[in-house]
Amino acid sequence: MPMSPPCPRCSSEFTYSDGTLFICPECAHEWSPDDVDDDDSVVKDANGNVLVDGDAVVLIKDLKVKGTSTTLKMGTKIKNIRLVGGDHEVDCKTDGGNYMLKACYLRKV
Repeated sequence: MPMSPPCPRCSSEFTYSDGTLFICPECAHEWSPDDVDDDDSVVKDANGNVLVDGDAVVLIKDLKVKGTSTTLKMGTKIKNIRLVGGDHEVDCKTDGGNYMLKACYLRKV
């Protein structure tokens, strides 16, 4: 039985083939075997440093939270980030709650 390649997004070994696509049951990422572009899975901070799960980051700009009067202040340190797919690629928890942030507003500590 041929082995499926590990997931390019989360490196899970539990991937499987579904017709012409490979699927990761852990992060729900789907990709074609012809996809060679790994730059989608690399998340970089404002300085170009590669971010990984569990990193600590600092906000480089005040960010207004949409739909509330809350503002995340520049210099706020956020520990133990989690990378997710989509437009807002960083999932994090602060004293004020849980937020999804764009990596371009973060600097790795």
